Amino acid sequence: MLNPALLAPVVLIGMIVFFRWVNILPEYERAVVFRLGRLLPEPKGPGLVFIFWPLDRMVKVSLRTVVLDVPPQDIITRDNVSVKVNAVVYFRVVDPTKAIVEVESFLFATSQLAQTTLRSVLGQTELDELLSEREKLNDQLQTIIDMQTDPWGIKVSLVEVKHVDLPQEMQRAMARQAEAEREKRAKVIHATGELQASETLAQAAETISRTPTALQLRYLQTLTDIATERNSTILFPLPIDLISAFFQRSSGEPGPAAIERAKEPSEDG
Repeated sequence: MLNPALLAPVVLIGMIVFFRWVNILPEYERAVVFRLGRLLPEPKGPGLVFIFWPLDRMVKVSLRTVVLDVPPQDIITRDNVSVKVNAVVYFRVVDPTKAIVEVESFLFATSQLAQTTLRSVLGQTELDELLSEREKLNDQLQTIIDMQTDPWGIKVSLVEVKHVDLPQEMQRAMARQAEAEREKRAKVIHATGELQASETLAQAAETISRTPTALQLRYLQTLTDIATERNSTILFPLPIDLISAFFQRSSGEPGPAAIERAKEPSEDG
C-alpha cells in the first residue's frame, strides 16, 4: 500500500501527464506533431487529440484568415515622386506542416515579404498609375506574394493598398491641376451651349423670315410676356398691318390698303 505522503505527488504527476496527453482542438486549428524530433506524416485535429508527452511535441496552427497590416513604406515612384504607402494583406495557412517546417515564423516572414514586394512593385509605377489603377496594382501584388509564400503552405487571397500619403507640395500641385481641369470643362460646356443656342436661333429666324405671320405672333407673345411680368404701363409700337385686318372685319369698311387702291386713278378714267 502506498504511503499517503507519496500519494499526493503521484496523483499530481498523473493529472499533469493526462492533461498533456489529452488535447481538444477547435475546428479552425490543426496540430503538427513531432515524435522524438521526427515529423509525423499528417497533422492531427480537430477534436480529441492524444499527444504522448514527453515523446511527442505538438505545435498548433490556426487555419483562419489572418489580416496583416503592412506599415507605411517610403517609395520613390518611377517619375521621382516620394510617397508613403501602406497596405493590408489577407492570407491563411492551407498546409500546416509546411507552415511549421519550411519557415521559422510564417507570420513574420509574410510580413517582411509583403513590405519588400510593396516597395519593389510600386517603385516601378508612376504616380498617376498609383492613384488611378489601384485594382491592377492590387492584383499584381497578390500574385507575386502568393507565388512567394506557396512553398510555406500559405495562400494569399487579397492585397489592398490602403493609403497613399503625398507630399504637401504635390497635393497643392494636384489641386491646382484639378481646378484648371474643372475650369476647362466648364468653358467647353458653356461654349457648346452657346453654339447650340445660336444654331437654334438661326433656325428660328429662318422659319420666321419665310412666314411673316409667325413674326406677328411672336410680336404678340412678347407683348403678353412683358405685360405679365411688369405692373407698369408700356408703350409698345404695333405695326398697322397687324391690326388692319381686325378693323376691317369689325366695321365692314375697307381697310387702309383698300382705300389707297381706290384712290388710284383707274385705267378707264
